[in-house]
Amino acid sequence: MILYDPDLIQPYTDYGIMLPISPARAPRIIDFLDHTGALGTEPLKPVFDCSAARRFLGDPTPINREDLERVHQKEFITTLYQEGPEGAHGLLKALLNTYELIDSQGRPHRYEPDRAVKPLVDLFHLTVAQVGGTYLACRLALEQEYPKPRFCYYLGGGMHHARYEQGAGFCLINDIMIAARKLQVENRSQCIWIIDLDAHKGCGTAELVHFSRIRGDLGGNTALEIHNLSIHMAKGWPLDEENLHAAPLGRAPWIQGDVEIGIEAGAEDTYMPELQRGLAVLEKRSQNLQPDLAIVVDGSDPYEHDELPSSSLLKLSLDCCIERDRLIYQYLQERGIPSAWIMAGGYGERAWEPNGYFLRTLPDG
Repeated sequence: MILYDPDLIQPYTDYGIMLPISPARAPRIIDFLDHTGALGTEPLKPVFDCSAARRFLGDPTPINREDLERVHQKEFITTLYQEGPEGAHGLLKALLNTYELIDSQGRPHRYEPDRAVKPLVDLFHLTVAQVGGTYLACRLALEQEYPKPRFCYYLGGGMHHARYEQGAGFCLINDIMIAARKLQVENRSQCIWIIDLDAHKGCGTAELVHFSRIRGDLGGNTALEIHNLSIHMAKGWPLDEENLHAAPLGRAPWIQGDVEIGIEAGAEDTYMPELQRGLAVLEKRSQNLQPDLAIVVDGSDPYEHDELPSSSLLKLSLDCCIERDRLIYQYLQERGIPSAWIMAGGYGERAWEPNGYFLRTLPDG
């Protein structure tokens, strides 16, 4: 099953943001799968938009403020709703920081507000809607009827850098944790795995999992857990010296996830063996308790043709990207674990290729 909603895809240039984030990535995946005939086969069919998914699921409760505050600092969420002491300016500052649109000298950075056709603050409403897509993908993976372990791929989501009290790395709020905790509160899932394949460490997710534990959000119930694995560049953002120096100890990106695998530049040949090892550690970390759901953060920015400079220290071939995703897919299928996949990072005109070609392999097994 695929969740694809064109209404959730907006060119960032409409907001004056000049990042190499192509709005054509998801549509090109759909066109590719349609052209090759894959969309008419299991497990990719049907293709739902969010409205159709909600009808299929019986109109579930939409993402709301309470869901955001369950994961993030309430004062931060108050700012995003423009109710803080700074009003709309507080949300604007949060967005400028999240998308790194102002440099240390106060000058625009990859930002041309004169070219914007929409107010930057409108991105918040779009982001909340995108979080809803992640939640719907999880619900579809848990509830759809299919003889094999259930699978949903959402062509969106993956805001894994958003932290407890601020956005970071183009991620304003953390859709992964918001969806996971909502599922747990609704008693739809107890143990959840987060498997993060993005080129950059899932630092926000690691922090939010840690904070959830120390706050006792899970009520001491050992069956009610979230375990996370992140395989990423060993160096570079967010693990660059400048970013680490600015961050307080005990906060992202310093916080270690449950399973962290850093791949050194030029060591791409170790990627697959390290990923296999990490999955075994993740399973052991869960004390052999099988999760009800795995959320796979399927970033394509490790791809050698990715166009974001901060992804350049990891250069996987297309074949390796496909092998990576196939490994995760088969690992979860063999264990009967439903999985919700979210598209996550990927930059430039070829960012669609790793996700598209992986999905193309699924009808064959």
